[in-house]
Amino acid sequence: MQLQLVNVPVDGGDLRVLLWGTGKRVAVAVHGITASGMSWQAVARHMPADWTLAAPDLRGRGHSHDLPGPYGLDRHARDVAAVLRHFGGRPVLAGHSMGAYIALLTRDAHPELVRRLVLVDGGLPLPVPEGTDLDAVLDATLGPAISRLRQTYPDTEAYLDFWRAHPALAGHWTADVEAYARYDLVGENGQLRSRAAEDAVRADGRDVLAEKPFADALSRLTKPTPLLTAPAGMFGAPPGLLPPEVIAAWHERVPALRPQTVPGANHYTILFEREAAAAVSQAIRAAAL
Repeated sequence: MQLQLVNVPVDGGDLRVLLWGTGKRVAVAVHGITASGMSWQAVARHMPADWTLAAPDLRGRGHSHDLPGPYGLDRHARDVAAVLRHFGGRPVLAGHSMGAYIALLTRDAHPELVRRLVLVDGGLPLPVPEGTDLDAVLDATLGPAISRLRQTYPDTEAYLDFWRAHPALAGHWTADVEAYARYDLVGENGQLRSRAAEDAVRADGRDVLAEKPFADALSRLTKPTPLLTAPAGMFGAPPGLLPPEVIAAWHERVPALRPQTVPGANHYTILFEREAAAAVSQAIRAAAL
């Protein structure tokens, strides 16, 4: 499976897009808050030969890290719409974690560009009490993901060791996880750091927690929309990111939602583990039917 890299013009420069496959059927897949397009490589392995999986590096991450702000989910939705237009043919649009919220807003703003939507462990409004310090919530929920953005590393192995010790990935190390970690590095030995910009992460995280118009966008879904969720969360243990009662309430409110628990997965491994990645791939392929 050969990885190709392309650039798509957006406001302020070029957005890097990772491509796997050369098929005529296209899925555009949007990554999470501190991630990159490389997080979709394991899912791409399960896509048939007649598919192309296109995963952009969002503004402020990966090889799009030098694109200027302002950040925020609306800005990312405009960037993702540019990627959809680049490929044409109304691709399936998938999103993981924060990427699910971006995919939802993109589809709502541009339904003519999207065949169907697939949400992976994200996309539902999160219950945050009024007056909550959103930056404190981000620090508490993202934990190691935020802390790594402030650190420098002496060499690549030190950065890989950081990820190997991550509570959600310890015991789940694969070649795809390692490729994901290596792709995230920038700089010289002694001053290596993550490509994800903390100011982008915080701006986007506030948007997710502040409940952008997700409820309205969900209410406008009419076609069956898979919502794949992990029973374990960002630290590898239950509960998952989306509480079962929240999933049940939104399933009742939005009949188009099709919740599906991916057994044994956590918020990270739902994209990386073989069985989980296969389930995500299956949901994407089924959405094209």
